[in-house]
Amino acid sequence: MARDLISELTEALSREGSRSSDFDLNPDTVLPEGRKLRPAAVLVPVSVARDVPRLVLTKRSSALKHHPGQIAFPGGKQDEGDADITATALREAREEIGLPPDMPRILGHLPTHETVTSFSVTPVVAILESGFETVAEPGEVDEVFSVPLAHVLNPANYVVESRRWRGQKRYYYAVPYGPYYIWGATARMLRGLAARMSE
Repeated sequence: MARDLISELTEALSREGSRSSDFDLNPDTVLPEGRKLRPAAVLVPVSVARDVPRLVLTKRSSALKHHPGQIAFPGGKQDEGDADITATALREAREEIGLPPDMPRILGHLPTHETVTSFSVTPVVAILESGFETVAEPGEVDEVFSVPLAHVLNPANYVVESRRWRGQKRYYYAVPYGPYYIWGATARMLRGLAARMSE
């Protein structure tokens, strides 16, 4: 089963795809020409250590200034010392959830995603073939948890919702699971992966 999943994910990641954005569902948004986006990366860690493949996610600290309490992939902005964008994702995953950097098996990248906070985020998809003891980064991560991969790969589980943002109604994807409200950039990147896997 794990071998089949790895093959399917690898094939899906090899297909050409367009970039995504926090503005995909808001086509009337006017973005400034020449805007400068800061490079960042997130790790999309898929654990196949048990019978049911699961996606590892974090709940950001409620004390953070940006995106407090939101569900996110482990990740962050690229540092000068990072060899490449994959190294950024692995470093952030080690810092945020205690993932040993030599454990993930990198399968590939999804197209970059532009966020409302002016980051160009590269999702790095990886397989975890064994378990590890998660360690949530104090002050950054309130919780490390997982959801069944099948849930986020099913396009039918996604809904489009809206809220007011900077005086305008903004639409976004959400893919709730139990007590976890997965939405915004995280849900949009997962929706892109789900679309690729269903092609």
